[in-house]
Amino acid sequence: MTIVNSNSNSNSKPGYFGEFGGQFVPETLMPALIQLEQAYYEAMKDEEFQAALDKLLVDYVGRPTPLTLAERLSDKLGISIYLKREDLCHTGAHKINAVLAQALLAKRMGKRRIIAETGAGQHGVATATACALLDLDCVIYMGQVDMDRQALNVFKMKVLGADVVGVDTGSRTLKDATSEAIRDWVTTVRDTYYIIGSAIGPHPYPTIVRDLQDVIGREARAQIIEITGDLPGVVMACVGGGSNAIGMFNAFKDDQVRLIGVEAAGHGLDSEHAATLSKGRPGVLHGTHTYLLQDKDGQVAPVHSVSAGLDYPGVGPEHAWLKVSERAEYYSATDQEALCAFQQLSELEGIIPALEPSHALAALDRLTTTGEISASETVIVNLSGRGDKDMETVARELKV
Repeated sequence: MTIVNSNSNSNSKPGYFGEFGGQFVPETLMPALIQLEQAYYEAMKDEEFQAALDKLLVDYVGRPTPLTLAERLSDKLGISIYLKREDLCHTGAHKINAVLAQALLAKRMGKRRIIAETGAGQHGVATATACALLDLDCVIYMGQVDMDRQALNVFKMKVLGADVVGVDTGSRTLKDATSEAIRDWVTTVRDTYYIIGSAIGPHPYPTIVRDLQDVIGREARAQIIEITGDLPGVVMACVGGGSNAIGMFNAFKDDQVRLIGVEAAGHGLDSEHAATLSKGRPGVLHGTHTYLLQDKDGQVAPVHSVSAGLDYPGVGPEHAWLKVSERAEYYSATDQEALCAFQQLSELEGIIPALEPSHALAALDRLTTTGEISASETVIVNLSGRGDKDMETVARELKV
């Protein structure tokens, strides 16, 4: 896999996607961001670095991941549904794609201490895994609420040798874990590399994460053409910060393919939710100008989702641009809809999805029922992770 520097924002100034993006950070972080951008683009051109990453992605991660026809679900909904099986990656989700490359980059830059934030724990597990493999020190920040509901992933991170720091301020979820990781980085920037888990944060992070996750869409595009002889009509993915979705969308942006992102509607869009693109407005969060959920005073609003990986009040700046430019469509699914979709895929296909992509599956069910996705369509859904981590939550919510 060659890292692709795909430039979706060719009409924007550097570091921006239209009006979104930028570097809204303390002055102490600017040298580190400049250094990171330079080191990243140098690594992209280095054949030895690319070869090392390619080998890890194939032999360690298990790429390419399959594109699986969900036959029984397709029959039920009356369309052709293919699942991009990122759940089969080592560590159980797509996060490892971008983490391994950034861990290699950190080592190349001489930075042996790694920090990361995590919500559902998949990014934390991927980071701890990469650090164990490459002999790097690892500190993971995680909100206490997420630690409680993702106890299995917390244990995995500790087994892998990571120091897991619980965050007990604010909402005690992903937003607050990210804030704490940034505070750490401000004071340790000389010897610390911050591996951001999603396509968020100050430039160049949204571009780096997109480029490193682009392998998802490039594989899926080639696979669907090989299987069907044509492009899909629709590509779908869940959206929290947006890493799996932007990784899937990027390869299809220039095609006549509908791009549909699905956010977390929580208890409903008139209640507690995390549907940033559906109900938010532009502002600055965690170093970037993007859409975010705000109260009437402009403060970051509390969010909720049954999925720990989607309860984030912001979104990657490229998703904000795709919304404003109308290149992508964004819908949402409630907790209950996601739980039903989780159960449906499990029972029909023998594949237990994470609660995050269950939101995309829920929206697919609804959009086919209403006719907004026609019966003749071929649809690819990015199954961004597997559901092991969510079993306790699902058992509690469904009272199994």
